[in-house]
Amino acid sequence: MLNFDDEDEGEFCIGCAGGIDTTVAIDYTTRYCPAGENAYRVKVSGLKGGHSGDDINKGLGNANKMLTRILWNATEQCKIGLARIDGGNLRNAIAREAWADIVVAKEYDGELQKMVADFSKNIKFEFRSTEPGLTIELTPIEMPQLLIDRETQYNLLNSLFACAHGVLAMSREIPNFVETSTNLASIKMDDKQIHIATSQRSSVESAKYAAAQKIEATFRMIGAHVSHGDGYPGWTPNPSSRVLKVGVETYKSMFGHEPVVRAIHAGLECGLIGEKYPKMDMISYGPTLRGVHSPDERIEIKTVQMFWDLTLQILKNLK
Repeated sequence: MLNFDDEDEGEFCIGCAGGIDTTVAIDYTTRYCPAGENAYRVKVSGLKGGHSGDDINKGLGNANKMLTRILWNATEQCKIGLARIDGGNLRNAIAREAWADIVVAKEYDGELQKMVADFSKNIKFEFRSTEPGLTIELTPIEMPQLLIDRETQYNLLNSLFACAHGVLAMSREIPNFVETSTNLASIKMDDKQIHIATSQRSSVESAKYAAAQKIEATFRMIGAHVSHGDGYPGWTPNPSSRVLKVGVETYKSMFGHEPVVRAIHAGLECGLIGEKYPKMDMISYGPTLRGVHSPDERIEIKTVQMFWDLTLQILKNLK
């Protein structure tokens, strides 16, 4: 089958990732803020963010992971109390910003400020080439009345610190292709629960579910409520595809050079089609598109004729 759903003329796509969302809900109670404390907001901002599929292997920072790292160490070293935490937004985006409101006993105030300053310096150095705009701030705020109970704070920060994020496996068949990944997308709170959203992707169905189960196991250890979405299937690359071979040979004969053959760590309709017709031979290609699925969507007109002529010739050569 030929699937006309790609974004660059001269590229043949032979695989894509399927996906599934895993959400977590953690019950908590509150305690009153003790006397003799100072209150601060810790904020991570200035990150590039990015798509949780296409950009997951680019070394970008995740604000939720950075913030959790700071809070975990601040709890261990400075015995902070946690009042609020918020990070990220969309399930399919790498978190660009995250913040938390905390309190610290006055005797640990200086140590906390030094610790955050040191972490800011270290994390900026670690991400110096990919996140030049990274900012980590510790700002005084009004004293909150209530804090998250100590047990939940302990469990939350340990599980978030342990929660996987990023590339889990690279393809064994296609060089430099991400096979499986997971994204710690967002952390939100209401008056009764803390809600965590994650998304897992893989071009191999069994690996996709294994990634979701890894996240589930992490949060089950603290007694959290974990659920999975319905998900969508991936499309496992087949470099030996007959349609691919014919397509490459046809393209080369028509345009004088070989097309790029690749797989993408995002979703295509081929995954859904392949689930219904698992023996179907498919490639995905098309004219050059930009701004797809947005008001700025446009097509490079000259590539439409190239795409049409190529399609007709591939069909003839497949006979």
